[in-house]
Amino acid sequence: MYADDILLIAPSVTMLESLIRVCETELQHLDMAINLKKSGCLRTGPRSDVVCGNITCMSASLCWVNELRYLGIYVVKSKVFKCSLEYAKKSFYRAANNIFGKIGRVACEEVTLQLLYSKCMPIQLYGLEVCPLKKSDLSSPDFVINRFFMKLFNTGNIDTVKQCQMEFGCQLPSDLLQKRRQKFLYKIDNINNTVNVGLLSMSVVQLLIYKISVHVCA
Repeated sequence: MYADDILLIAPSVTMLESLIRVCETELQHLDMAINLKKSGCLRTGPRSDVVCGNITCMSASLCWVNELRYLGIYVVKSKVFKCSLEYAKKSFYRAANNIFGKIGRVACEEVTLQLLYSKCMPIQLYGLEVCPLKKSDLSSPDFVINRFFMKLFNTGNIDTVKQCQMEFGCQLPSDLLQKRRQKFLYKIDNINNTVNVGLLSMSVVQLLIYKISVHVCA
């Protein structure tokens, strides 16, 4: 029997241990156990570099990690809440190279770009509409797309790349991400269930305030 990933967020190590004790008790009632190999602790905030004491779980110590994966999003240790885009970029490159390797120069550019935007772009933008991204983070996906256009059209001129993108009607990831974020916020604003609205609002506040989180898989 498998359970979904659980994310525990707490303002201190002591409170985090209390939350873990509660999870242990509930999982024992369900005849389930915590998978320590897939569990870890991550600290964010001004004191993220300070060494913390070990947290015990099922008579074993949980490891403090520099990054963790939760629902496909990689959160990294930092002084502010920060997500890593490196894994998304690697997955995009892998999918794009597979497509380009299969069809190569046989298919026309329209077909290649259609496959790129329908199969590869969702991989790169997955879940980013809810992540706090800086301007430098937004330019990273754009760079990946521009490099693919350079390879496809055999050019190193960025002006030529922009002209090709305009002619084929291809938007940059930063523009697509902005639309996805607006759509996400619109859906939240139009939720009629007051309980769901309260939970969403609370989760946003916790991510901004709480400093320590643990990722537990049962």
